[in-house]
Amino acid sequence: MLVDDKVYLGTSTRPEYLALKYGNRHGLVTGATGTGKTVTLQIMAEGFSRLGVPVFAADIKGDLSGIAMAGTPQDFLLKRAKEIGFDDYTFEASPTIFWDLFGRQGHPIRATISEMGPLLLSRILNLNDTQEGVLNIAFKLADDEGLLLLDLKDLRALLVEVQQRSAEIATKYGNVATATVGAVQRALLVLEQQGGEAFFGERSLAIEDLMRTTPDGRGYVSVLAADELMRSPKLYATFLLWMLSELFEVLPEVGDPDKPKLVFFFDEAHLLFDDAPKALLDKIEQVVWLVRSKGVGVYFVTQNPVDVPDTVLSQLGNRVQHALRAYTPRDQKAVKVAADTFRPNPAFSTAEVITQLGTGEALVSVIEEKGAPSMVGRTLIRPPSGRMGPVLPEERRTIMANSPVAGLYDTAIDRESAFEVLAAKTKQKQQDEERQRELDAQLKQARSDDAAAQRPKARTSTRQTPAEAAMTSFARSAATALGAALVRGILGSLKRGR
Repeated sequence: MLVDDKVYLGTSTRPEYLALKYGNRHGLVTGATGTGKTVTLQIMAEGFSRLGVPVFAADIKGDLSGIAMAGTPQDFLLKRAKEIGFDDYTFEASPTIFWDLFGRQGHPIRATISEMGPLLLSRILNLNDTQEGVLNIAFKLADDEGLLLLDLKDLRALLVEVQQRSAEIATKYGNVATATVGAVQRALLVLEQQGGEAFFGERSLAIEDLMRTTPDGRGYVSVLAADELMRSPKLYATFLLWMLSELFEVLPEVGDPDKPKLVFFFDEAHLLFDDAPKALLDKIEQVVWLVRSKGVGVYFVTQNPVDVPDTVLSQLGNRVQHALRAYTPRDQKAVKVAADTFRPNPAFSTAEVITQLGTGEALVSVIEEKGAPSMVGRTLIRPPSGRMGPVLPEERRTIMANSPVAGLYDTAIDRESAFEVLAAKTKQKQQDEERQRELDAQLKQARSDDAAAQRPKARTSTRQTPAEAAMTSFARSAATALGAALVRGILGSLKRGR
């Protein structure tokens, strides 16, 4: 049943294979909760990995982590293998790398603020048009002044700079209201509390590390621990979209290769599209369309096909449809949408069978020769070779310790960026202001001293005290009497001489 150029999915009236050379034509795995989507994701990841194609997948519930361990023989697995004629069924582990945005259940994944960009960051922060405009101004200012935006503290410092220079900035970039900057700062605080601070920074993820193969030619399965991440659904969706964008930016054009360079599974795909503005939807559509030429296959996993916009849905050629329940008008619409996207099989009504499928059973249609979809087949999905269920904590630690990226991302790097540059600028400004205050004080004192030196000296008082006045009067009287006596004596002598 296993062949060298196709992924075995299961058996309908014939073995159902997904040809490797059409693996980059994207795909869709849908079905209600509990119908077997996670197992389908696992067996597809195992199949691609066995054939040398690296895989990236989010582990929403923790069950997918079992792909790293060989499964154990169980009656229902062996029964399914026998039922579908899977004679070469074996139990084996797939080479696995565990990742975690928060660094707890896998190697940390980081991206810089600059790499994320204002559009995706606005999506995470749920900003309105005015707030997004301020964020765009901040990014433009950073580009023009050579400021690196690596982590959240860089962006906070830059927003403070924008606010302080709002009058100057308004003439070049546009008006910046203090209240708007405050609103963006508050949104950043919420993101930080949701764990965003651990995600933004360096060393940022190198896409090449998601595309590793083993020495014997198998592709590594990168499993993202997403159980905690799902508490911040916007961060989860935007992060995965950022990864797709990075793949598009980094990888060279390869057209339609013999096999994909990477297969990317986007679980809980509705989170990507819920409440997404048109600008973001246009970007998603563009990325999905263009990333195919880079050799990347994108597979959306969700409950209903109506979760995916028609413009994206039309690009998904490989389909696996598990059971849907038609309880509500929306459910009935989903059944009709799902049925209409399959190439009909005259042996049964697609719309009816969708509601009758059992667990581990699905409708399968894949791209065949000349790019045409195969006739839909009611398929029993093959049993997985890896463990069905999560790895144990000690098993996870062992796998991480022997990972090919062990030690590359485990320690954060904090190099000089906008925060440090602006902090140094503020410190220098404060020092300059303090120095200027000291110079002003010294100049003021010098002027005061000069004015004092040039001012006439105050006259000394000649007023006498009463005792001094009495003594002066007595001395003056005595002197007068003595003088009169001398005159008289002389004159008298003169008189007597006559």
